[in-house]
Amino acid sequence: MKKIGFLSFGHWNPEPGSPLQTARETLIQSIELAVAAEELGLDGAYFRVHHFAQQLASPFPLLAAIGARTSKIEIGTGVIDMRYENPLYMIEDAGAADLISGGRLQLGISRGSPEQVIDGWRHFGYAPAEGEDVADMARRHAEIFLKHLDGEGFAQPNPRPMFPNPPGLLRLEPHAPGLRQRIWWGSASDATAVWAAQMGMNLQSSTLKVDETGEPFHIQQARQIRAFRAAWKDAGHAHEPRVSVSRSIFALINDMDRMYFGRGSDSDQIGHIDNFRGIFGRGYAAEPDRLVEELKQDEAIAEADTLLLTVPNMLGVEYNAHVIESILTHVAPALGWR
Repeated sequence: MKKIGFLSFGHWNPEPGSPLQTARETLIQSIELAVAAEELGLDGAYFRVHHFAQQLASPFPLLAAIGARTSKIEIGTGVIDMRYENPLYMIEDAGAADLISGGRLQLGISRGSPEQVIDGWRHFGYAPAEGEDVADMARRHAEIFLKHLDGEGFAQPNPRPMFPNPPGLLRLEPHAPGLRQRIWWGSASDATAVWAAQMGMNLQSSTLKVDETGEPFHIQQARQIRAFRAAWKDAGHAHEPRVSVSRSIFALINDMDRMYFGRGSDSDQIGHIDNFRGIFGRGYAAEPDRLVEELKQDEAIAEADTLLLTVPNMLGVEYNAHVIESILTHVAPALGWR
């Protein structure tokens, strides 16, 4: 069995003729797609976070709204850029969204991806400390976030408070029990996957990775997953971790599928991003029988317990529900995922 969710980047385009022209339309459709996905039996609704872009940027209002409209589906991010975050305020937002959903939040965080603007995190009031780079700053914010997420009191109470305080040091409220075990780190390298395991976070591995060996993407990603699990075991954590990978996978069922995605499956691509050589994983698009055979060869999907399907959100709720249903009906059972 494998958990399957969708991952939406939440694009919109204000140009005439665009099917999604406003942020409001994208937010409402995101909620409706999560509702439809739950009805189809999908396990998760995940959303990408990009600042200064015509995409989803503030995840917690959206996740809370989805949590209020659904009852079973996991809700999460893939990923929140910790360079931009006040970790204590984020604990309050995450706690509220998790409580509204009844403990279904699966929160992916990370160092972040290339930005729309130069040093956008500076506009949010953050800068690396002396001797840090931006990746160090993101990990520092993440460590503060994790440290206080368990709900232990740390703040000295005012002796003359506006409202009565419980005894002892105070924690941030609202507190969401169990959320600490549902934090994921989006890792692009073997080293950061090991660090995530040491910190007790689950692993999110996307379709972009540092090219560390020159091997095909799925082989490098599978090795990263195994390194994560070995580091988790060495760290001695009491619970089992989760690992997700994301893929673009389309079963070509009808003429519309073939029109949109029938150009054939992609191959891995190499590019330079943020001063490192990156490898971008291929997508999959084929008739169901062929698709099943191709996916059987993907070692990283086999290693992961959770698969996130990237969806073309601008094609609308109805078509994306069809894309999801096609995978659940024609692909997942043949691969033993259902």
